[in-house]
Amino acid sequence: MANNQSKITEFLSTASSLMNTTKKMEDIFYLTMKNNQKRVAVEYINSKGKIKHYRYSRMRSHAYELASALSQYLIQQPKNRPIILKVANSPHWGEMFWAILMCGYKPLLIDARTSKEGAIHVAEMSKALAIITDDANQYPIMKISISDLIEEKHHYSFTPTWENEVIFSSSGTTGDVKLMVFNGENLCNQICCSLDMGKVTEDIMYPKKLGKLKILAMIPFHHIFGFVAVFLWYTFYGCTIVFPSSNAPSDIQSICQKTGITHVYSVPLFWDSLALGVSRRAALEGPQRQELLDKMIGYNTGKIDKAEAGIAASKIARDKVQGKLLGNKVRYCISGGGFLSRETLTQINGLGYNLYNGYGMTEIGVTSVELSPEVEVRLKGSIGKPLHGVTYKIDKTGELLVKSPTIHIREIINGVEQKATLTEDGYFRTGDIAEIDATGGYYLKGRIKDIIINPDGENIFPDELEIYFKDLPTVNQLCVLGYSPEHNNIEKIALVLELDNKATEEDIKAIKAKVEEIVPNLPHKVKIDGVFLSKGRLPLANNMKVKRFVIKKALEENSKEYLPIDNKKKAKTFEGFDKATIEAILVPMREIFSKVLILPTFKIEDDAHWINDLGGDSMSYVELIRDVQDKFDIEFPEELLGQMASVNDFVYEVAKLQKAKKGEKK
Repeated sequence: MANNQSKITEFLSTASSLMNTTKKMEDIFYLTMKNNQKRVAVEYINSKGKIKHYRYSRMRSHAYELASALSQYLIQQPKNRPIILKVANSPHWGEMFWAILMCGYKPLLIDARTSKEGAIHVAEMSKALAIITDDANQYPIMKISISDLIEEKHHYSFTPTWENEVIFSSSGTTGDVKLMVFNGENLCNQICCSLDMGKVTEDIMYPKKLGKLKILAMIPFHHIFGFVAVFLWYTFYGCTIVFPSSNAPSDIQSICQKTGITHVYSVPLFWDSLALGVSRRAALEGPQRQELLDKMIGYNTGKIDKAEAGIAASKIARDKVQGKLLGNKVRYCISGGGFLSRETLTQINGLGYNLYNGYGMTEIGVTSVELSPEVEVRLKGSIGKPLHGVTYKIDKTGELLVKSPTIHIREIINGVEQKATLTEDGYFRTGDIAEIDATGGYYLKGRIKDIIINPDGENIFPDELEIYFKDLPTVNQLCVLGYSPEHNNIEKIALVLELDNKATEEDIKAIKAKVEEIVPNLPHKVKIDGVFLSKGRLPLANNMKVKRFVIKKALEENSKEYLPIDNKKKAKTFEGFDKATIEAILVPMREIFSKVLILPTFKIEDDAHWINDLGGDSMSYVELIRDVQDKFDIEFPEELLGQMASVNDFVYEVAKLQKAKKGEKK
């Protein structure tokens, strides 16, 4: 082990060479390509379903070709302006990122799913020159198709005129845009955050001589987590980034198994979904299978010894289970971007996948990750210790403050540009409440703005309370928050629910009864002062976290968007369709739900909600949409995606589309 750690430490020390350069974006590019020419850069699935790959030498060529083509579109345009990159993860994402910089422009990274209105708002706030995207929308600024750039003939010469700044967006929603500007020095230092990792673990990064390292490109690269922890770190060290054909669970699992993925980084939603799927399969396969799984989890998490675990402790048993999941080559997993439950952390580690917590923010980059190879340490849920060059401290209010050379240099808020906001001694206030243990490990408790102070002066953390209500029936999303209806700084506690559109009066009564049953078991004798139903979707930031401050304001203003729990909702009917038509759609629809959810059809009620009743999630929802469209040869309008949540919802919309098709043929 000592010899391996020596090799890893030497391998990671190559990052220190960045400190001997001008510390610009071009230095990262040139060192990455120079050091890794013969290594495999990417693997992906082509249009024929075959796995293909190419090396860093070709990635370099592709970047120059795209830059050459892009420069022709931008002749005589002013340099140093932002260009929005609104493209989903693909091998060409990274090449396009470098091409924009080579042409003398600042890449402004946003979610490929950002609405037209959201993208236009970002463009206005940033004064962007152009947008690179393959979406079908028209924009008031120059729109350049990445497909057109890829297909360009490259007969002209090109000399880079490098830009040195990259812009991240904390949100792509209209009216709520905060842009963070990073320069080459920030990102050179971000790579150097990895320098000390080899002293603690052999698994997170290592040279090729110690085994292949293939990381899954699941987290979007526009997000700081995906950009740093997947794209930036692992390309610099010459590792292979593997691109799935989609983020549907079946596609993720398939490519992990086929390519021998070693590293999987994702958000809690993914890990929760994986854990739930395993539990369901075990339940379907009977008590013996469940017992084997329980023993495997117990053994791998140190709860039982090898003798008690029996065959469940064997490599054969582990490989059999992992072979149906992410494969048996996985060495390191990270969860970031939200709260990860202890239950999921235990189950995934129990399957033999070493799952750790990490921490970062758009404003500061990735600043810590748990690295300990000891299972009892990672099961505590720590976000680890500060990485190389990073300093943490906790102030008297419990807020986590970060000092790091990775902190953004400027920010643009509502179109106004200013320096990064830091304390007098150079710390960034994260807004997160944290604790530190005797070993120096940090733990997150919640957001400072979300803390509720009860009459006894105790701090109440909404994240902790929400866990108690996660199994409420017919609920899509929920949040707990403090609000002051009398505007007197005396806070009451609200539980706000986004219900399935099939929820009935009886469902609402059941929710109310369940809440009353849960409340006596809440910590600190917390009382829920009001339960509200949201008319529409709860507002989300980056499609991950509920914006409590938006709901708080609405409740305090008596907004009609949030109603007391005694309001009623009407279920959809099949008026206008004959019984035979509905039945012909209903039977195969139940089978599709059964296949994707890994549940027997008799457990799937036609009005049951995809997430709250059936345990589905947004990732498996992608697979559901694809399978339904393939089965019925239809395509759902984009505005319906996310609105359909039950078998009956889907049946109704399929029937409508089929009826419209018949009308068109006539």
